[in-house]
Formats: sequence, structure tokens, C-alpha cells
Amino acid sequence: MSDPTQPEHPHDHAHAHAHGHTHEGDPAVLSALDALSADLSPDLGRGLEGHGATDPYGERDGRRPGPMHVDRGDGGGSFGIQTFGKLPVCLTPEDLVAGQIDIAVCGVPWDSTATARAGARFGPQAIRSCDYVGGYGYPHNHLDVRVDAFEQLRMCDYGDAPVALGNVMRTFVGIRKFIGTIVGTGAIPIVLGGDHAITWPSAMAVADHHGHGKVGIVHFDAHADTAPDTPGHLASHGTPMRKLIESGAVPGKNFVQVGLRGYWPTPDTLSWMADQQMRTHFMAEIVRDGFDAVLERAVDEALDSADHLYLSLDIDVTDPAFAPATGTPEPGGLTSAQVLAAVRRLSAEVGIVGMDVVEVAPPYDGPGAITAILANRAVREAMTGTAMRRLGLTEPDHVDPRSAGTGASRALRPRTA
Repeated sequence: MSDPTQPEHPHDHAHAHAHGHTHEGDPAVLSALDALSADLSPDLGRGLEGHGATDPYGERDGRRPGPMHVDRGDGGGSFGIQTFGKLPVCLTPEDLVAGQIDIAVCGVPWDSTATARAGARFGPQAIRSCDYVGGYGYPHNHLDVRVDAFEQLRMCDYGDAPVALGNVMRTFVGIRKFIGTIVGTGAIPIVLGGDHAITWPSAMAVADHHGHGKVGIVHFDAHADTAPDTPGHLASHGTPMRKLIESGAVPGKNFVQVGLRGYWPTPDTLSWMADQQMRTHFMAEIVRDGFDAVLERAVDEALDSADHLYLSLDIDVTDPAFAPATGTPEPGGLTSAQVLAAVRRLSAEVGIVGMDVVEVAPPYDGPGAITAILANRAVREAMTGTAMRRLGLTEPDHVDPRSAGTGASRALRPRTA
């Protein structure tokens, strides 16, 4: 493989001369192409200049920094402006600081690096708008644990990261910078994808902030996403974990993968994963030993792999019976209940500094929107787990006693001998 730090096609125009073309090209265009080649490094550049998290209208009008409520608080989740959970909007890092935001939800409407069915660019919109639960200001008491994340945490919707249509690397550099403005304020980014390639810049931003080598990733997926490249390009939704390892941002030993099945990756890629000391739990292990036992192992591994945890949830880890709307569905996966419990446990017991939910492709969801609803609830479970951790509810698999039941019938009719 060629050096990934160099552009794939240097602009020396040798090809044009070989075919009798002597036109040297527009110097301004060639300069822009050369500047773009600098973004092809595995670490996606440095710094946050040009991050895109701006509010030009507010700046023009002299708006003071802080969260903005865009709903009147008089409707359920199906009414009004569809921010995530009817949360207030923040557009700039100054808004996050002024609002003392703990969690910022943002979208990345991108699927140009998907290799199968497209449509994940519509994921952020669908995940926000599918909710029927009352919005911000209403009680959001989780019935399993009796914790209301909306009461315990300051949260916002940060809008969508800017994308450059048709330009993969410029988009990824922009995503890294955009997410960097969130983690730079101390807030936790929860990213709505988008295809899985966005994990490369999203997790890179988190690792840049907390330190390369200090972040671990628990990765729920039907696929390993460790391909060396996709024919014709360094980036696709099958390569993000490999790019994070190759860049040095997240060492292989800091990866815990859960749910892999199907017919990929190839033996040589599996060997590379083993050489990197990635810890992978295939569905075969889950079927043999049970999901609860494997989740215990994953939690234990997450606790020893790094100082901080990033959670990456590819919705296709779930069986297509529960999540049909995804680009690369693979039968024989987890149930929705297992996915939700795992996200809450990791967020509460280990704690997260970032998360993404990816590969929701609404065009395949049908009128029920069950895949988008599952993704929405996975985000809510991460919020609940984070609130639980703040409250000290970090014991394994915590359930409130009032929801756990008594283990016996509570029939009120008189009992006969």
C-alpha cells in the first residue's frame, strides 16, 4: 500500500504530457488541490481553525452566547421543531461554555463512504424526529433505574457538522474540528451518523483532546471495520478502526469489539487484528456463553484498556428483525433490549467521553421507523447511564428495587389451601 500521508495522485501533470496535453491548469485550482493533500494524513490534521461551529446570524445580530430554546414547551415529541429530545440548541463552543453543557448531541449527515445501501445521510434527521416522548421540560424518568437524565444533566442539540459534498477528506477534517469544539469545552459529544466512516474523525477528535493512546473504544458491530482501504480510496465505512490504529490515536489493544458475524473480514485482516491485540467477541461466543457473560467480559476489558472510553454503536450489530434500516444488514445479531442494556451499563459503570450511533438508513425503515427509534433510545440510554454515574449508581447492572419486582406473585385474591 502506498504511503497514506501522501496524495494518491501527485499533481505533476506527467499523465497529461504523456497524452499530448500541455495545458498546465489553473494555478489557483492546483494550489487548492495541493493544500487538500495535506489533509490526507491518518491523523486528519491538527488544530481547530475553520471548525464550522459558528452562528453568523447571531454574530450579526449581537446574540449573547448560551443555549437557545426553539420550542414553547407545550407539545409532545411529535410536535414543533425537532431537536433531539426537544433539547435547546447550541451553535458555537461559546454557547456550550455559557450553558455549562454536559452532553452535546450532533449529527453528521454523511454516507458517501458507504459501500452497500446508501441512505445513512438521513440518519440524524430520522433519529431526532422519530421520538414520541414529551420533550425538554417534561419528566424523562427511566423506569428501570428511576433516573431522569434530562433533570440531572445539562444537554443540548449542537446541530450538524458541515460536510463537503463529494470531498471525503475535507469532510473528515471538518468533522474532526467540529467534534473538537465540543470536547474542548469538557462536554461529551454524542454523534448521530451517518455511515461508520465518521468514527475515524469523531474518535480522533476525542483522542486529540484526551491524549493519543489514552482512549479506548468499545465497538458494537456486525463487521470489524478494519480493512486497509477501499479500492480507490483510503476511507470507507469498512476502514475507520484501522485508520485510528494506524494513526496512533487508539492502539489496537484499546479496542473491544462485540457482535461480529457473517462473512467478513478476510483471514489476513483477522490476522492483522490479532497482531494489534484487538479484543473481539464474535456472535459465536455470545450464542455459546450468553450475552450477559460476554458483556461482563467487555465491561471488564473496557475498564483496563485505557483511561477514557468512546462508545461506537453500529446499528447493524442488532438483528435485522429489530433494525432493518441499515446499509449492510446481517442476520443473527443482538436484540434491541441487549443493545440498550449494554449502552447504559458501559455509560454508568465505565463512563464515556464520546459516542456515535451510525449506519441508520431511514429509506429502508418503513412506516414504523423502528431502527431510528432504537438509535434514539440508545442515545437516551447513554444519557441515562451518564446521569447514573454522576449520582454514584455504578454497581454492575443496576436496577432500581421498585422496578426489579419481588420474585413472587402479588396476586390479591384469597389463596385456597
